[in-house]
Amino acid sequence: MNEILGPIYYTFVTDGKEAEKHAEADAFFCFTGLMSEIKDNFIKILDNSQCGITHDMNELMAILKNNDEQLHDAITERGIKPQFFSFRWITLLLSQDFLYPEIQRLWDSFFADRDRFKFLLYFCCAMLIAQRTRLIRGDFIDNMKVLQRYPVETDIYQLLQLACQIREGKLRLQPVEVPETTPTSAGGGGNSGILGGLFSKTRNR
Repeated sequence: MNEILGPIYYTFVTDGKEAEKHAEADAFFCFTGLMSEIKDNFIKILDNSQCGITHDMNELMAILKNNDEQLHDAITERGIKPQFFSFRWITLLLSQDFLYPEIQRLWDSFFADRDRFKFLLYFCCAMLIAQRTRLIRGDFIDNMKVLQRYPVETDIYQLLQLACQIREGKLRLQPVEVPETTPTSAGGGGNSGILGGLFSKTRNR
């Protein structure tokens, strides 16, 4: 649970000297309230229920399939199960995948969403689609490296914009060309090129 408490404590301890005095107590109060909302993700007997983590992971994959069937099929065919990457993303609210200042901005959107943590799933889907070229062309090992250590140079504001497009059903994608011989390393292109190309296409549609 330290991964969830960390960003909360960071928020209070960096909010000025007066807030810093009560950072521990305030952080614990907020942490308790947050855990009361997401506790079902940590209760094993609820895993396969409507409110369990398995349901959320399956819903994420369903959202991905509805928006990018090519990427969904590529991930599935390589034997990459959602629990290999999205279990951590969802249960820890992405607190291990971005820097604390970025997490503050992301949590603002997650907490403000009218469906509460449904936007988290749209954002996770955006994370996948933002790396679609590498994931579609890469093999199992390459893809696991991307998903378990998400590129730190990613622009979260572009990811937020992409997540909103997914939620509103406005995302339009072009198929990714796959070489006849899939390289052993997805490599090349860089994250900015992937996102930049993706957004240049979606804006014009």
